[in-house]
Amino acid sequence: MVQLLIRVSKDLYGVVMKLPEIETALSNPDFQYRLKAISALKSYDSDTAVPILIATLKDPEFLVRSFVARGLGTQQTAASFAALLEMTKFDDTPNVRAEAANSLSLFGQVSISHLVSVFCQDDHWLVRRSILAALEELDCPQELVEVCTQALTGEDLTVQEAAIDSLASLADSSHHADVLDRLLTLAQSQSPRLRTRVAHALQKFDEPQAQSALIELRQDTDLQVVAAALEDLFDR
Repeated sequence: MVQLLIRVSKDLYGVVMKLPEIETALSNPDFQYRLKAISALKSYDSDTAVPILIATLKDPEFLVRSFVARGLGTQQTAASFAALLEMTKFDDTPNVRAEAANSLSLFGQVSISHLVSVFCQDDHWLVRRSILAALEELDCPQELVEVCTQALTGEDLTVQEAAIDSLASLADSSHHADVLDRLLTLAQSQSPRLRTRVAHALQKFDEPQAQSALIELRQDTDLQVVAAALEDLFDR
């Protein structure tokens, strides 16, 4: 789906349409015309574009709604913020909710508490990974630790892996000690995939306990874990 979005975005780049053309295209049963109309709204100011985008929130084609979410992120008003919140909570397609969460993050610090709330309420892996990545960019270590903790109690390995990577990004923050403790516990995980991620993460820590854990991981029964734990030796 991501590749499809990228391809369509490139195809629509530079589209210029007048408002009557946009309105006509938005009523076309072929969703590609509606995509062109949504993309063309980037050339208009918020007073013009946002009401049209909001009117298209319920488009039956999820790809169109994804473009709407993207457009609302670049047309930043109170109305577009509220519309994005609605999409993150109520759209029935995870791809759209993830795109809406990403666009919500473009509003900066004001979006943080809302993203945390969405993360706790939506357990789909795509939405959660999008929010983890967004919170890393927003420089909010306390909230990032909170969602990582939530992620690690879930069952999706891809989200757990992303949470470990996010924790590692806090190695130079005031949460250094807390993050290290969590990683040391995760080094004993039953999942080789998680131990592999932890092996990468621990290389950002100089403490003796981190180095001891890496030594143990270099003797792991899983070869991928061993390879990950050995990386820092080859990089020296």
